[in-house]
Amino acid sequence: MSLSFTRLSPAIGAVVEGINLSQPLDTDLRDTLSSALLQHQVLFFRNQDISPLQQRDFAAWFGDLHIHPLYPKIADIPQIMVLDTAQNDLRDNAIWHTDVTFIDTPPLGSVLAARQLPPYGGDTLWASGTAAWRALSPRLQQLLDGLTATHDFTKSFPLERFGQTPEALARYEETRRTTPPVSHPVVRTHPVSGEKALFVSDGFTTRINELEPAESAALLGFLFAHFAKPEFSVRWRWQPGDVAFWDNRVTQHYAVDDYRPAHRIMHRATILGDKPY
Repeated sequence: MSLSFTRLSPAIGAVVEGINLSQPLDTDLRDTLSSALLQHQVLFFRNQDISPLQQRDFAAWFGDLHIHPLYPKIADIPQIMVLDTAQNDLRDNAIWHTDVTFIDTPPLGSVLAARQLPPYGGDTLWASGTAAWRALSPRLQQLLDGLTATHDFTKSFPLERFGQTPEALARYEETRRTTPPVSHPVVRTHPVSGEKALFVSDGFTTRINELEPAESAALLGFLFAHFAKPEFSVRWRWQPGDVAFWDNRVTQHYAVDDYRPAHRIMHRATILGDKPY
C-alpha cells in the first residue's frame, strides 16, 4: 500500500489515504502508522468498510485492549465499546477528556468507528497536550513540572446516572471498589518521543495533590481552559465509514452533543498503555 498523510492543522491531525483497515497489517505498515501517530497525534481514515471484529484486530496490532467497566460492549467482542445515544447517557463525552485516565496505566490510544450518524452535528474535537504545554510560559512550566494530580472515574460517571438499575448499581459499586482514584503527573513525558504534554482533563482530574484546594481549583480551571484553545485543536466532521485513531497519551477530545434527538452510534476499541511519568 502507498500511504499519504494530509495535515489538518499546525498542532494536530492528519487524513490518511491509501489503506484498507479491514485487511491485516504487516509490521512495516504498523510501524509507519505508529510513526505518523507520533507526528500527528490523531489520524483519520475515510471510506472504511470495517466490521467490529476487524476494528478489534486492527487496534490489537498496537497493544492489548481494554474492556470498559461501565459502558455496553458488543456481546461476543467485549473489546469493542458501544457509544449509542439510544442506550447511553453520553453527556460525559461532551467535555474535554482523555480516555480512562482513572487507571494506573491509561490507554495508549483508541480507534473509533462511525456506525450511525445524525444528519448534521455530532462532530468530535481533539486537542494536543504537547502544543498546549509548549505554549505555557517557562515559569508556569517550571511550577507544573513535578506536580501530580488525582484522577477519579466518578467525576464523569456519577452514581445518579450510572447506577439507576440494580444491575447497573452492582457494576458501578464493583468499579468503584476495583478502581480507586489514582495519581498521575500533571506533565507527562511521552514514552516514545520523549516530548512533554499536559496530562490533566476536565473529564477525570479532580485536584492537584501538592496544592491547597483553592489553589488547585484555580490552576486546574486555567489549564482546562488553556488546553481547549482552538489553536491546539482540530474538529472532525464525521461521514459514514470514517475511523479515527488517536494517541491518548498526549491528547484530549470532546464529542459535541448538539444533535439530539437524532441517533448516533460509535464503536471504540481502546489500546492499553503504560504508567505515566
